[in-house]
Amino acid sequence: MTEEARVNELLQLGAKLTSDVLGPMKEAFVGKDEIIDLLGICLVARENLFILGPPGTAKSALVQQLARRIEGKMFDYLLTRFSEPNEIFGPFDIRKLRDGELVTNTEGMLPEATFVFLDELLNANSAILNSLLLVLNERVFRRGRETRHLPTLMVVGASNCLPQDDALGALFDRFLLRVRSDNVNQEELGDVLSAGWKLDQSRDRIATGITVEDVQQLSSLLTAADLSEVRSDYVELVHRLRHAGVAVSDRRAVKLQRILAASAILSGRLKVNRTDMWVLKHIWDTEEQQDVLKSIIGDVLQRASDEEKEQSHPRSQSADAPDPQRLADELDRIASKIAQGVLQATEKSYVRDQLGLLASRCQWVADSQQREFLQQRTSSLLDQLGEAA
Repeated sequence: MTEEARVNELLQLGAKLTSDVLGPMKEAFVGKDEIIDLLGICLVARENLFILGPPGTAKSALVQQLARRIEGKMFDYLLTRFSEPNEIFGPFDIRKLRDGELVTNTEGMLPEATFVFLDELLNANSAILNSLLLVLNERVFRRGRETRHLPTLMVVGASNCLPQDDALGALFDRFLLRVRSDNVNQEELGDVLSAGWKLDQSRDRIATGITVEDVQQLSSLLTAADLSEVRSDYVELVHRLRHAGVAVSDRRAVKLQRILAASAILSGRLKVNRTDMWVLKHIWDTEEQQDVLKSIIGDVLQRASDEEKEQSHPRSQSADAPDPQRLADELDRIASKIAQGVLQATEKSYVRDQLGLLASRCQWVADSQQREFLQQRTSSLLDQLGEAA
């Protein structure tokens, strides 16, 4: 088989993953399309996803369902502040310990899983943090002299809050993409009940024709992806995000290229284009950054050519109308800061940039009255900021 034929065969495998695994999952989980698309991206990129949301919003069920559909081994664990390494990685093997060997019995534990779901991720304590960071970053388990390369395809962490402790910053940073999972809207509740009932009736393994080995082959295409045509746009975007207050370290900027490549592969091509940057809307550290990212990434997507849009990932074309209430809350926060009258020159520059970004988001608010109110409020705050200079 020629290299071109091999690549085409693997790209068809990506299309099959989308149609036979991700598509049916969207029918089974109402209102979770965005999370399922990001699970697909992280699966191909072999990266980690963080899901923020209250209990009972299908966070673990989504990962379990994905594992079932590609015949993967699942490790699902609820972390507490007192969780110990043995509970996640396994205890020492007693038989070998008698012979003086320190070897971990990993049967049924995280080191043998292809899918890992860690609920209440931010409860991770110092006893497991270093080992967990190695798993997340390098897919390696190390304890004493024991080192194992892991088969882990992806790790999904979940919590109902964002990290408040700086000590958890490194852990949170290892999850390249973040997404919210909330209860569905009232009008979708009937569909959720119906889909959930069907899901409960079919607990057997679901044959999709896609296996863990297929996904591993698909991931091998990442090294063949071509980012040369978007490199300069990506560099400019990273600078712009940093200027807007979104922390993108050099390490994250490098790793995010895998995410862009995964989007291209699932769209049936090896050439990464500007539409693949839609995934960067999900690199927020705080909820306030979500609208900022939507605005900046939205600008990039608008500049994509018709040819790029024809070959784009469907998620890049979804309408992301801003939430008027969130914009109003953000404007209230800025108004309070200006009213205190203690802004330094650099802070004023930052607030001015924030207002500029919010102004660009306000024009996309669907309701005309809300849009006009928010635009007037933004203009008024810009005037106040100028007077305070």
